[in-house]
Amino acid sequence: MHGMNGRNMWPCTEFIPPLPHLKRKMLGRSKVNRRKDPSEKTTRHIVSKFGKKILCNVSKLDFHLQYPRPQQLRKSILFLSLKVPTRRQFLTELANPQEALEDSSNKSVVLQLYHALSCRDVETVHKLLAPDLEWWFHGPPSHQYMMRLLTGTDNDNTDSFEFVPLSIDAFGSTVIVEGCDQDREISWIHAWTVNSYGIITQVREYFNTSLTVTRFGTTTTTNSSKSRSITSLHCPSLWESTLSNRVGKSVPGLVLAI
Repeated sequence: MHGMNGRNMWPCTEFIPPLPHLKRKMLGRSKVNRRKDPSEKTTRHIVSKFGKKILCNVSKLDFHLQYPRPQQLRKSILFLSLKVPTRRQFLTELANPQEALEDSSNKSVVLQLYHALSCRDVETVHKLLAPDLEWWFHGPPSHQYMMRLLTGTDNDNTDSFEFVPLSIDAFGSTVIVEGCDQDREISWIHAWTVNSYGIITQVREYFNTSLTVTRFGTTTTTNSSKSRSITSLHCPSLWESTLSNRVGKSVPGLVLAI
């Protein structure tokens, strides 16, 4: 017995070559439709969500869900990358539900403003800002991007600046927003003041500046020997900037008392 070097050396026969097996489909339970009354509709009914307002589970907003472009979607994701509250902050919000609700409402107003500015929605910007908006600036004069954006003098696209918030915190009527552009070595902080009607009345801008936010408070101590009370001023620190050290250079420091 000797081996063959390929199927072309097989001897040919006069028999019919074998065929593959036929596919056999097993019988199953036949489909039975319900007998419908002649008055019933034969068309399929589909529930439509047209006109229903869908909110985000995280930010409880609806503006960034309206078919965003890729650039707007990236900014919306950065809007939501905010700080997670600690256990102490969470317990404080439970103890002061009215204050926590006010802070959340003020944050929503400020986030809507940044989204309107990125989309160049002039009508929404006019609704959110007061006509006599008070503006305060600290930083290089060449970095007055917000003033040029609000006044409509930002016509040069090469010198335009996109404000993308990286963190946002609210302390009553004051909302602190911080961002950073590492490519241009620019860090910025905005302190917005929102009134009880949801209108922004004041903005403080800080460019390449380390900011510390404090709150004025008084403590009273009684001197038993002389029977008189002494009132001292106490300013606890509420917030400190964390992105000012990313610009790679030394920056001045300021304190904002609210």
